[in-house]
Amino acid sequence: MTQALLIPPKRIKTLTGRFRWPSTCAVASPSEADLLPMGQVLADLRSMGVRGRIDRNAFGPAALRVRRDARLKLAGLNATGQIRDDAYRLTVSPGGIEIIASTDSGAYYGLQTLRELLAVHGKTLPCMVVEDWPDFARRGVYHDCSRGKVPTVATLKALIERLARWKINELQLYIENVFTFHRHPAIGRGYSPFTPQELLEVKDHCRLHHVQFVGSLASFGHMEKILSLPQYARLAESPGAGNVLGLMSLCPTDPAAVRFIGELYEEFIPLFDAVDFNICCDETVDLGNGRSKGRAAKVGKGQLYLDFLLKLHALCQRHGKRTNAWADIVLEHPEILPKLPRDIVMLNWDYDIQGKRIKRSHEITDVGLPLLCCPGTNGWQSHGTRLHESMVNVRDFAAESRRRGAEGLLNTDWGDFLHRNFLGVSLHSFAHGGAHSWNGRDVDDDTFTQTFCFHVLGQRDGRLAKALKLLGNTYLLVADKPVRNFDLYWALVEPLAGPRLDRKDCKASIDRLRPAGLRQVIAQLQDSTIWPAPTREMDTFETLAIVEFMLAAQMDVLACQRGLAGQALRAGKTPPAAELRQLAADTVDMSEAFEQLWLARNKPSRLRENLATFAAMEREAGNLAVKA
Repeated sequence: MTQALLIPPKRIKTLTGRFRWPSTCAVASPSEADLLPMGQVLADLRSMGVRGRIDRNAFGPAALRVRRDARLKLAGLNATGQIRDDAYRLTVSPGGIEIIASTDSGAYYGLQTLRELLAVHGKTLPCMVVEDWPDFARRGVYHDCSRGKVPTVATLKALIERLARWKINELQLYIENVFTFHRHPAIGRGYSPFTPQELLEVKDHCRLHHVQFVGSLASFGHMEKILSLPQYARLAESPGAGNVLGLMSLCPTDPAAVRFIGELYEEFIPLFDAVDFNICCDETVDLGNGRSKGRAAKVGKGQLYLDFLLKLHALCQRHGKRTNAWADIVLEHPEILPKLPRDIVMLNWDYDIQGKRIKRSHEITDVGLPLLCCPGTNGWQSHGTRLHESMVNVRDFAAESRRRGAEGLLNTDWGDFLHRNFLGVSLHSFAHGGAHSWNGRDVDDDTFTQTFCFHVLGQRDGRLAKALKLLGNTYLLVADKPVRNFDLYWALVEPLAGPRLDRKDCKASIDRLRPAGLRQVIAQLQDSTIWPAPTREMDTFETLAIVEFMLAAQMDVLACQRGLAGQALRAGKTPPAAELRQLAADTVDMSEAFEQLWLARNKPSRLRENLATFAAMEREAGNLAVKA
């Protein structure tokens, strides 16, 4: 039975008999906190022809009763009270359903399991006892809002509701510059930044659904968008430079840099009531190579990094926050691990299958530091995600989290290079991460995609699951070394007649692609009938996800067609004019659909830059057609 549920419970004991919902019924609880999730149950029942009402009482007849018991203790729970708080017992008997929890969050999760049981069994449920609790106290999603897309508040609210249904209880938004700072108004200008009121509205919605809204702000590395502004260039480690990707860090020896971050924190941190705050501090690639080079030569880059980290930690303490920081730089300089304050949570990230940092998680816990493990959706620099890569990454990191006693799992969803990847395409990984955060040992990865399509997208026949696997595994077909392969993402926008680079380690994306794989992807995804039409019962959020899957497939097909045309051109062969004209026309169609979907979920932000790139693609194909 657990494999039929998206988020498998810890224990299910089957009993004899069945319970059938009456045509009219009451669901009851004295707790105001239960009104929202009980309303969700009633909405599900209405779609089955059952009319129900909510009774605010602690005793009396009811088809469903939710109550609290502070003494609820379930065997097998971890030691921390926070994990115990999320536990519940759900009993289905012939006379009705009872959910017992010690806390509001436990009752909420029991009601979400009941909703899954309704989806599987309909109005008639087999009798059973479900005893359930999570593997981890922190079960999170980290969503990039700084590389291109800034989601609307309505989008974030809808996402929060889905995450909570999957028993995810933490949301972080990656923010570099997309916030309207009162004292520094130039920082977010032109990027559709969040306002304080918008983030407070998101926080309030998170609270309704037992989701911690944890603040996250780039505070050391990844400061290039701010440091490229003339008024802040003086704070950079290497003003006007950065690395080959344009990344820039603050100068760690400049007192003005700490004062600057302190001013940002004064406006930003008070908007969040979660105890944790993520200062980021990852990928400080230019550390010790610019203005702080002399200091680095004396004390070492590790100590240089630690000194600045401690200053940020003091700022967090001033605001009553527990510091969270990415662990990549600390693990590059493990000699500083024992010097870190024991209240700093290390966020260890690695997105590769068998990534080296995954196995190094113990170095963090060995010195007594709290650990949060951070896999990824592998949706960035992709149109349809690297599905296999994501699922193995989440599974392995969740197992490592259990081994090392980590606080939890934070599934990251990035938007590198103008964020052409769609939110809807990442939902599969969010749900998969939620399942492995709650009860990883009982997740069946082989059937998870079909279970996801059933519970989330209302598709029962397996057709959509097959299509998602085809879309999610295109990267495995087009390259000789498919792991972490981004070539289709870049082939979509790379100039067709661009110069061929002879060095094998420096080929352009189109040159690296396998022609046979390109043709196979086209054959698999060009047929639009592989995608089922959204049903009338689907919410707009899920309907958009289906459309996003379809456009992602269209973008991959166009990338493959451009790859084949580009390879021909670079080999001195000119494709037929009709083929090039079709590429131009398909680019226009794709661009129009892309703009519509972007604006359906997001603010304008950097949409203009993507559309300019697509327009250049269309012009190039059209000009080549004229010359053909």
